[in-house]
Amino acid sequence: MRLRLRSDARPGTETGTQLAPGERAALLRLVSLLLQYPDPALLAARDELAQAVRALPESAARASLTAFVAWFRDRQPMELARHYVQTFDLRRRSSLYLTYYLHGDTRRRGMALLTLKQRYRVAGLTPPEGELPDFLPVVCEFAALAGPATGEAPLRQHRKGLELIRTALHESGSPYAFVLDALCGELPELSAAEHAAVADLALAGPPAEEVGLAPYGPPLTELEVRP
Repeated sequence: MRLRLRSDARPGTETGTQLAPGERAALLRLVSLLLQYPDPALLAARDELAQAVRALPESAARASLTAFVAWFRDRQPMELARHYVQTFDLRRRSSLYLTYYLHGDTRRRGMALLTLKQRYRVAGLTPPEGELPDFLPVVCEFAALAGPATGEAPLRQHRKGLELIRTALHESGSPYAFVLDALCGELPELSAAEHAAVADLALAGPPAEEVGLAPYGPPLTELEVRP
């Protein structure tokens, strides 16, 4: 699952972040890969992923990803697959679809998905087939390719949703919390008001309106487990 760079696009070169642009892009690509379903191709690349983590500059983000890949390399494929599904597919609070946290299952979410897809195309990227554009690994891949100013704008826009995912992963004891720690540590800190909004969102949940999303994929079902 990758965003495909068209021939008329150019990788972003914005600066002003703690990491050099190439280092930041490498970190975001690793986050994108590690948050994808552990299919045979990803499992076959576990040693390579660990090497890529070791190549990152010394930082809290590298320490977090090191802890995750140590767990990821030491587990059997079936255990990893089961944990991924239980963590991301069966729990609303740790879903990887970012617009859900901001808009819930409402018409506004449908518009947000269209806007995000258009953002990719303007940057010269073709979103992958068969995946919604707000899927966090896709958003991280876009951030790596387009650079901090343009590419990371969706991550900043959905910062509260990312914090809710991170909190839910820590509460459930999932090692994927390390990956969200690495990502969130490179994004702006939340204010006290934003932390309060995250707590309110965790209690009340996103807006609910079961219409307007048919073209973009099914809403979460009643079979889902809510922590």
